[in-house]
Formats: sequence, structure tokens, C-alpha cells
Amino acid sequence: MELLTAVRNGFAGIDADASLKEKGLANLTTWLTNPDFAAYRPQLEWLIANAKWSILLDSFYQIMPFGTGGRRGSVGIGPNRMNLWTLGASVQGHCDYLKQRFPGVSPIQVVLAFDVRQFEDKKKVYNPDLPNPVLHLSSREFCQYAAGVYAANGIQSHILAPDSKRYIATPELSFSIRHLHAHGGLNMTASHNPPDDNGSKFYNELGAQPVPPEDQLMSEFVDQVTTIKHIPFADAVRSGKVHLLQDGPHRAYIELCRKESLIPAPKLDEIRVVFTPLHGCGGFCAGEVLEAQGFRPIIVPEQATPDGQFPNVTGSPNPELPPCMDRAEKLAREHSADLVLSTDPDADRIGALANTRTDGKGNFRFITGNEIAALLTHFKVSQLARSGSLPTSPLVVTTEVTTGQITRIARSFGVQVVADLLVGFKYHADVIAQLEATGQYGDIRATVADFIIGTEESHGVLVSAGIRDKDSACAVLLLAEAALYEKRQGRTLVEYLDDLNRQFGYFRNELLNIVMTGLEGKVNMARMLDAMRKSPPKTIGGLQVIGFEDLQDETGRMGPFKGDTDKAARNFLIFRLGGTGGMTAKVCLRPSGTEPKAKAYMEVASEPCKPGTPQATWEATCAAVDVQVQKIATDFLTLAMATVGQTPPPGGDKLSR
Repeated sequence: MELLTAVRNGFAGIDADASLKEKGLANLTTWLTNPDFAAYRPQLEWLIANAKWSILLDSFYQIMPFGTGGRRGSVGIGPNRMNLWTLGASVQGHCDYLKQRFPGVSPIQVVLAFDVRQFEDKKKVYNPDLPNPVLHLSSREFCQYAAGVYAANGIQSHILAPDSKRYIATPELSFSIRHLHAHGGLNMTASHNPPDDNGSKFYNELGAQPVPPEDQLMSEFVDQVTTIKHIPFADAVRSGKVHLLQDGPHRAYIELCRKESLIPAPKLDEIRVVFTPLHGCGGFCAGEVLEAQGFRPIIVPEQATPDGQFPNVTGSPNPELPPCMDRAEKLAREHSADLVLSTDPDADRIGALANTRTDGKGNFRFITGNEIAALLTHFKVSQLARSGSLPTSPLVVTTEVTTGQITRIARSFGVQVVADLLVGFKYHADVIAQLEATGQYGDIRATVADFIIGTEESHGVLVSAGIRDKDSACAVLLLAEAALYEKRQGRTLVEYLDDLNRQFGYFRNELLNIVMTGLEGKVNMARMLDAMRKSPPKTIGGLQVIGFEDLQDETGRMGPFKGDTDKAARNFLIFRLGGTGGMTAKVCLRPSGTEPKAKAYMEVASEPCKPGTPQATWEATCAAVDVQVQKIATDFLTLAMATVGQTPPPGGDKLSR
């Protein structure tokens, strides 16, 4: 076939492993010759005719990995892109897995949710004048296709009606699985990724994403799929195997969130809160909870409508990045607001800006994910302690890469803390599940009722064990209440954060993204991690490396691998550094599970501020911490990139402030 000869010759000019080129050619051959893929052929022929070899190889050299509970990436044509085939194979594997996990159970049921996304080919990869099966493909349509796969396999699904104007946020899906006693769930979302990305996240019967070894078992079922059973969505509805979701689970979810309230509701105009869902699902959860609790949120009008292209958002719709809240900040200034709150597209993460003055006439300060985590941990624990409501064996849960200030806060109240989890709220959920099943997690002895809060540096918070994923609704409620509580004392959240730093030490946490795109980037990222693993640096930023931990070390604290997914999640290096003057520091390095980059998490912390310390002395201490973080960032980035023969790009070591 002339087309394939052209492809082979084109691939020859790409610097990549020969086996990957052969795999790409084999997959492309299937998509060009198998009648099931006929609809994609016009675009593939055009890509070949226009010598788009890099795009073709990246789209076909592998089947998109079924990673930590699902697949996420660019929508497009090929097995390494999100499309109905890659989703269908995932769902078929999930069906096979569920039947193995629940033998003899009938009916097996799942809950389906979707975000606001719709593929419009913003990068102009494809020819707009040719037929394109993925163009305009929405998360809703992905989910309806999934419902047809589940139905063809005899599995019942719960999904919103086709004409529903509502969306189900990630935390509400987690809750609804439990509320409806379903056996699993699927969420079609790419969270805060660019508009042309999409993804599938699978959930277990507890409303959580599976952890090893269960995610490995599911992945193996997906890998074994050769045929996808499917019937059209309309036929699935007529068969009785699709149930259209009513308002019951939603109302129950909102009420569960409201029960997390810790202080009396605000009086009329006692506090002013601006809220934006950034064109996502947040208005259907976080916005409703704020309204129901009397906060009367001021909504950013141009970002209130669900829209998967995020037209009125500056940059990415990611609350971790301040620019996305520029319109909200402008509105907050106009209203002299105390607080700005935002949620990401699937409404599991939150963002915040706090006014520096109680009269609303000050500047707005961005609150980082680590600061949100520490502040809400302290606020909830202190409020429970103040009211005498701390549980018998209270427990706070966080990750290895989240601020160590949380550990100091928890221990000051006599609260147990798990602070060494891998990244991802499925591990928080696993802690709760183990407490539920056995009453212990490692050395911790507690019950589900003892769980107080779980946090992660990437703006994720969980405050109710009735939900098993990060939840923006409860988080924004507690953050609004923290601002209200402080305002009643004549103070701001900024002053609250300053007090936490003095009492528990100033922690500066920063994240460096080492971006490595495409096939070559993936190879270099693996080489970089392996090089740092085999030969860890002796010093970083002028500080001695006094401890090194490789979480893939099977003789270490995490023990033998529970499967390939566990091994991948444990591709995680920790460098503990010796500081001076009571300063502590560490760096963690891991590849992102959802984006083409490695992440370096840096932390430098001071000792708590001793009573009577002059303000100038304290400020000098904080400044020294800031200087040290920058030294670590510059040096570590240089060391890491040197392992693959590269130098940092200009500004690559720039920090958040």
C-alpha cells in the first residue's frame, strides 16, 4: 500500500526507537484497513499526504495507557488519543472487570457523569474541510456512548437526561455512587487540562478511584479487550438498562455538604464573597452550597455559563493559577468583597483570593493550595476543639508533597496525621476505606468518624467521609466560613495565614514543572528519573542531601510492587536536605500522571517564631527561606535537565512569587 510505504519512509526521519515506529506503523495499518475505522480514513490520508509524521507517530505508537484509573489526553484520531474507540475499549474492560469483581450480582449498576468539554480542534491538527468523527465530540456524547457499551454488556447505568441543563461534578459523582449503592462509576472529564483534552476516570463501589492492586486488575482487563460490545444510546434507554438521574442524589449531596458547616450562618451583607465556576460545573455544587448557607455569592456573570471552550477565562481554567481569576478579582474590587472563590471545570478543586483589609478596600492576595490546606486543617480542627466536638481519635490526612505545616498543626492539637501519601485522592479514600474495614491504617487506630480532613497541595480538599474524592463544595463552604469567622474578630484570612506561619513556622512550598512533550519528551523524562535515582546529587541549592528515598525501592517502606500501576505511581524520589538555623528542606520529583511533564516539589521551612521576636527579625527569617527556595529551584532544575543533556530554558526556574 503506497500510503504505508510513505508512512514508513516518513517515520524513518524521526529520532525515535525503531520498535515504537514499527508499533506505530502496525496500529496505523489497522486504522487504515479495518472497516470499523473507515470514518477516520479521510483525515488519516490527509495527514499522510501532508507529511505530518510526528503527529502520526505520536498518535499511533501506543494505545493510550490506562493509567491511574483511566485515560486522559488529547482528543483525536488514533489509539494514543481520546476518541470513542479508546473510551469504548476502556469501558468494555471495565464491564469485564465488574463482572469478575461481582460474580452472580444482577443487575450491576454504574453512575455516569460528564463535564462541559467539546472538541473543536483548537490546535488545527486536522483538515476542517474533511469529515472528522471527533470534531465537536463532547463529554456528554462520550458518556452516552459509554452507556451503550455498558448496556450491551448487561450493565445498568444512571446518567443525566440528554436535555438536562445540569452537570454532575466529580465529588457529586463519588457521593451518588454510594447513595445509589452502585458498583462503580465513570466520569468524562479532563479537569483543568486544555479545552481539546478529555479523559475517563473510573470509580469503585465506594465512590473512589481504585488503588493497587485493583487498578492493575482493571488495567489488565482493558488491555485484553479485542471487541467492543455496543448499542446506540437510544436503544440502551429503550432496553431499560439506562436510568435517567433525578434530583434525589443531588439534593442529598448538597445537604451532606451543608452539614459540614462549623459556625453560625452570615447575616445579611455580613460578608461579601465573589464566586466563579470558570465555565465549569461548580455552580451546581459549590455555588449552590454557598447560596444555601446564606453567603449570597456574587457570581462572575461572563463565566457562569457551562462552556467547554472556556471563552472568558484568561489562560487555563485552573484555580492553581491566579490569572484565571482576573475577572473575579475585578468584580470583587467593585463590590469591596472579602473573598474570591473559584472551582475548576469538574469542580473538585478550588481557588481563592483574600482581601487584605476587613473593609474590602485592600488588595487581593492569592491563597496557594498549600495555604488552603493548612488554613482549612487548622480552622476545622480548632473549631471542633473549641466546641468540644473533636472525635475520639481524630485524624488528618495529607500527601508527601503537601506542606509539612499541616503535620505541625495536627500534632499541636493532639491529632493523628498521615502525611506521606502518594499524590491522588484515591489514596486518601483508601485510608478511609481501611479504617472502615479494619479500624486501622498502618500504625493509626481510628474509625471513619474520626476522619477530620484530607488535603493535597493541588487545591484539593476532602472534609466528609461520605465523599471519596476531593470536593470543592465543602471546601468553599469552610473557606467562606473561615473568612467570616475572622471578620467577626476584626481580622482577615491574610492575617490568619500570617499567624499560622508565626505559630507553626514559615513554610515556602513551590512547584517546578519540567515540561517534556511528545514521544521524545516521554523518553527523556524516564531517563531523567532513572539518572537521578541511580546517582542522586550530593548537594542541592548549597544544602547537603542528608536523606534520599526512592519509593520504587521494594525493600523500602512501601514494600513489593502490587502491579505495574503501583510501580508507575511510585516513580517518586525524595531528597531531604540539611538546613541551617533550624531550617528544614526537601525536594520531591515525580512524572505527572496526566500531563507531559515532570514535577519537582520543593519545601523550605523555618522554625516557629519565638514569642517576643522583633518583626524585623521574623521578616529576615522568612526572606532567608525565600532565598533558599530559589537557590534549590535553580540548582535542581539544572541538575535534572543535565541528566538528559539539556539546559533549563530562560525563566524555567521562575517561582510563583
